Amino acid sequence: MSQQKTTPTGSDVGAFLAQVEGEARRADCSRLVALMSEIAGEGPVLWGPSIVGFGSYHYRYPTGHEGDAALIGFSPRKAEFSIYLMGVYFPESKDKAEALLARLGKHRMGKACLYVKRLSDIDQGVLRELMELSVREVRAHYG
Repeated sequence: MSQQKTTPTGSDVGAFLAQVEGEARRADCSRLVALMSEIAGEGPVLWGPSIVGFGSYHYRYPTGHEGDAALIGFSPRKAEFSIYLMGVYFPESKDKAEALLARLGKHRMGKACLYVKRLSDIDQGVLRELMELSVREVRAHYG
């Protein structure tokens, strides 16, 4: 079995976020940290070199692959924020997630990753609902 690449590092999240370019992007990082800490009920931890994660869960796929992942998280990539919402990927949450995404504002969505350039482009109340949905679904699936 291969070694998991993205794991908690113990590195200083504040120092990592202080290196993000642009005052507005750093302010968005602070907003995401506050929101995700509140929703997950846990503070930020740096996973790998660039993911700020909150909480964790252990997964095991039918293939036997297993590991740990952040319950919710984000990465302040150069072009846009990657916001990790694994729980919106589950079939049970698909309709609710799609309805929320339709109201979110300017974004694009991968399977379980929401991409936004800046928080001012989206409805932050809807973002909160998406995050809460994701956390509920992950906890329901993985305990």
